[in-house]
Amino acid sequence: MNYRIFGRTGLRVSELILGTMTFGDAWGDFGASAEESKKVFDAYVERGGNFIDTANGYTGGQSEEIVGNLIAGDRDRFVLATKYTFNKTADDPNGGGNHRKSIVRALDASLKRLKTDYIDVYWLHAWDFTTPVEEVVRALDDQVRAGKILYPAVSDTPAWIVSEANTIARLRGWTPFYALQVEWNLIERTVERDLVPMARAFDLPVTPWSPLAGGILTGKHRKGAADGSASNGSVPSGRGARAEQVDERSQATVDAVLAVAKETGVTPAQVSLAWLIGKGRDVFPILGAKRLDQFQDNIGALDVTLSPEQLARLDAASAIAAGFPHDFIDRILNDKMPVKLFGVPHERVERAAHNV
Repeated sequence: MNYRIFGRTGLRVSELILGTMTFGDAWGDFGASAEESKKVFDAYVERGGNFIDTANGYTGGQSEEIVGNLIAGDRDRFVLATKYTFNKTADDPNGGGNHRKSIVRALDASLKRLKTDYIDVYWLHAWDFTTPVEEVVRALDDQVRAGKILYPAVSDTPAWIVSEANTIARLRGWTPFYALQVEWNLIERTVERDLVPMARAFDLPVTPWSPLAGGILTGKHRKGAADGSASNGSVPSGRGARAEQVDERSQATVDAVLAVAKETGVTPAQVSLAWLIGKGRDVFPILGAKRLDQFQDNIGALDVTLSPEQLARLDAASAIAAGFPHDFIDRILNDKMPVKLFGVPHERVERAAHNV
């Protein structure tokens, strides 16, 4: 495992993150026992991994408790991330959400479960569309000043809201969001329209969740498959894609993944992860597994190198429409409209790096 600088921070983090949504058996067959979770954790650490991602709502809080026990002997070595937003108190309208009260309550409870006095990366889990942006940014800044959070970050939130939040933070001297977490894989590529370009404009590293699209990219849901044994490495996920989402484009994408996997002699999961790892040094995929063999297969993607031709085939099979205004602007730039942006061909005009 190699290490990279995490965006605009000085943190040195491993190139793959260990996701622990399956740590704990409170959700039945979805998760893993504490013993199996430890095996996955140990295998990750053995490869040099140091970035652990959990959330207050994962397996009803068991995930944080298990992670807290696993890192207790050497807490400061790990970059520990957890999240807040989702409601953990029945019949309490303020038991979740993005507001200050939710932050304070959720953070203190997570610190207890994780057996630590600070969180390295604290994610807003999902935008609630009820809390003012200023309240969120200032409330998180207060927790940074109190020493409970080192780096606030944001997950599953529209690009325009993240942009507004970080602009407000910059103008008012508050702590900004330092990273973005989104679903990103060969099936779910709509984040490439605005979220990923926005993150790069603000120098936010991206930590993709569900890199195997809930198992679709392993081939387990491919038409004609007799059962779910096409490949290992999948993690059922309420946040990820589901079997019924295997449409014509998804089928073509899976076919391309399986073809590349056969050519290279690796698993479809490793091909899918290698494609995502190759998206840039600012991309840190989150690996989640409920069994050790699944995790060992997934982390093997670090040893896979896909050729430019194979990457191009995967990109082509999974391509999505850019949508408005991107398609409209592209037509102008490629002289498909009577109006012009420049007085010379657009190829002759240098563009800002974050807009390329």
